[in-house]
Parts: sequence; structure tokens; C-alpha cells
Amino acid sequence: MGSKTPDDHRKGPNESSASTSIAAINPPKPAAATGLLHRVLEGEDEDGEDDDDDNKIGTDLKSGDQPSNRGKKKKKKSNKKKKKKALDGQQTSPLGVALANPLPNQRFPEGETVAYVADNDNLRRTTVEELRHLSVVNNMDDEFLNDYRKAAEVHRQVRHYVQTIAKPGISLSQLAQEIEDGVRALTNHQGIEIGDALKAGMGFPTGLCLNNVAAHWTPNPGAKEVILQYDDVLKIDFGVHVSGRIVDSAFTVASNPAYDNLLAAVKAATNTGLKEAGIDSRMDHISEAIQEVMESYEVELNRKTIPVKAIRNITGHNILRYKIHGDKQVPFVKTQTNQRMEEGDVFAIETFGSTGKAYARDDVGVYGYGRNEHASAAGLHHVSAKSLLKTIDENFGTLVFSRRYLEHMGVKNYHLGMKSLVSNGVVESYGPLVDVPGSYVAQFEHVSMISEL
Repeated sequence: MGSKTPDDHRKGPNESSASTSIAAINPPKPAAATGLLHRVLEGEDEDGEDDDDDNKIGTDLKSGDQPSNRGKKKKKKSNKKKKKKALDGQQTSPLGVALANPLPNQRFPEGETVAYVADNDNLRRTTVEELRHLSVVNNMDDEFLNDYRKAAEVHRQVRHYVQTIAKPGISLSQLAQEIEDGVRALTNHQGIEIGDALKAGMGFPTGLCLNNVAAHWTPNPGAKEVILQYDDVLKIDFGVHVSGRIVDSAFTVASNPAYDNLLAAVKAATNTGLKEAGIDSRMDHISEAIQEVMESYEVELNRKTIPVKAIRNITGHNILRYKIHGDKQVPFVKTQTNQRMEEGDVFAIETFGSTGKAYARDDVGVYGYGRNEHASAAGLHHVSAKSLLKTIDENFGTLVFSRRYLEHMGVKNYHLGMKSLVSNGVVESYGPLVDVPGSYVAQFEHVSMISEL
């Protein structure tokens, strides 16, 4: 069988014979260097000398006084022939040593791997899509799983604590502070020193959305204080990350039992999405199942029976490392899409149910900021903008952050610099999403890791 010849051993058309060129390039080496020993002849050492002294006839005379033995019959020494063994790890020439001797551990060398060349990706031995899939699956190592499990446990403990204090009379700024302090304490990363917030801590701004505010509202420093009331429907949405692996989970609290059916509808819809999720699950099938469950509920408010409707323009999503929103979406209304879940994906399965128009529009205000990793900072001229961008890159990267997080680090007078970053597209600003006034929205969310484990 042929093997690939190295380029520097190939013979050109004008060269001399193969043996001459090969000898010139590869001069003969000693047997020990090549690993091959000429098969040892019986009675010879490796240098070809006899083991005994048969070539020496008679005995040496130490002095002239000693009689000569020339007339006597010579005594022959025992002619037991000795056979030298090849050194360990070496082969003889001609070949004669079993491979078990040169390779006692049976560790045979690997052959050369040659990539299959084909213009048609479908004819490749391993397609680009398969390589991408294998890369994602191989990334799910012990460190990956341990980071996610740690983040999930931190979220669980903070979530359970918050449920005990989210009662009428508490201010939303105090509630946000309790959540953020709890996450930082349990992850043991306060997020004050440079780069510490990238190691572990908050995954995105704490969301505390009341009533018709569906998502993306957080108390900002210096804003008017908001106090939780008995008739409020409060959605609490916060994230925990460890080494960029983000756990995103949300729940809704309402002290007035009139909203129980609204909460039950959304919780059942989210649980349906979690049950339907899995390897190769189709997004269109999941979204249809979620909507069917959610919209089977009704809620009675002010003596009116109102159907619970799934919000059409908010979706669940996959989560990437240090990026809360990936490139896949999980709608909760019937949708036509070819997207599927794949092994190695991490999804935030969340649903929003509303008593209003079930369509969320942008509202005034600022929820948080996110670095646009594809935008260039070459057009920045303000010193404050350049300094603020350096702080963002060093402490948040592509994690979404809030004004509260900047001030927690001690950053001051950042408003002008932030305005410049947003206007140049280097940083994106996110605002609240709301349904019509007078309506009520509930949310439940959990993270699902798609795996065969």
C-alpha cells in the first residue's frame, strides 16, 4: 500500500537515479540510530567478531623458558554458539523481532490524517454544520455544567428569599437592591473591582414590571420611588451568571387573588414549553402548544370575564455565553418557522399572558444598555465617551447593564459619555415594553438546557 511521500523526497525529471538522490538526502545511518540491527550471526557480536578465541591457535608464551606446545594436539574450546538479542525497542534487519517486543505497551504511532477535499459540502466526511454541532456539544464539559448549576442554585436561593419580601408596601428600588445584593453575596463577586463583574454576578438589569408593563423596567437612581400596592401584578425577572453562563428566570407575584387565574395560565403555558423542549423540537410546534394552553384560561376582573391572551411580539430565546439573547426564538403564539432546538442549546423558556391587546410597544425610559460588539469606536471624540467605553468593556463586555450597576461601581458623571456612545451606535439603549393602560400582564420563565444527559 502506498503512503504519501514528503515533498523534499520527490524526484524531479532532471535528477539522477532514485537511489543516488535518496542517498544524497538521507546518508546511511548507524543501525542503532535507525532502530534496525542487522540480524546477528551465530557466534558474532554486533561488530562481527567471534565470541570465542578459536582464531587464536595454541597458547601465548610468557617467556622463552616455557616449552612450546606446537607438537601437541590442539584442544578445541567448547563451540557453543551464542545469539545476541536485539536491544529493547529496536528491530532487526532483515525483520525478525515481534512487535510486542519493540512496543511493549502496544502504543502504535498514529498515521497521517488527510482532510477530504470536496466542493460540495454534502459530500464532505464531516460537514460544516456537523463541526459546529460537535463544537457546541464538546463545550458542554464539567466546567460548563458546574457553572450553570452554580448560577441556577444562586438564582433559586435569591428567588425564594425575594418571594418572602415582595409584599405590598416595599419600594421597588429596595426590592432591586435586595436581589442584587443577594446575587453578589452568593457568587462572592461584588462587581466593584475592575473585571470582577465579568467573573460572576448579575446577568442583566433587574426587571420589576408592574401591571401593564410587560418587560424591561427597572428602578433607576434618582427616579421617583415606586411602592408595591395590593392590587398590583409584579413581574420579577433577574439573571445570574457564572463565567458568562447566564441563568434567566422570572415569576409573577400578586397579593389580590383576583389575578390567580392570570398567573395560573401563564405558569401552565411556561411549563408546557419546558415539557415540549428537547433535541430536534420544532419551534412552531412548541409555540402552538404554549398558546393553546395559555388561551384556554379566563380571568374575571371587575365582574367582566376576560380571556388570557399570549403576547404576540415577545418571545423566549436561546442564551449564549455573555449574551442574554441569542439567534433563536421561542414564540408563544402559533408561528411558521424552520428553527429547531439542538443538543447543546440553552433556552430561556418564557411566556407572557395579558388581559389587554397582547401587543407590547416601546415606552419612554431607560431599562439598560448593551455593548454593540460589531460597532467601531473610531468615531468617538468625547474623552468622557472613550473613558466610559473602556469601563464598559472591562466590566460588562456584552452583558446588558443598568445605571444602577454603573453607580454601584462608583462611576459618576457618565450621562454625557453614554449619550455619545448611544448616538454613535457603540452602545444600544433598551426601554420598557408595555401593553395598553389598564391591562395586566403576567410572566413566568425558566432556563432549559437541551441535552441527552
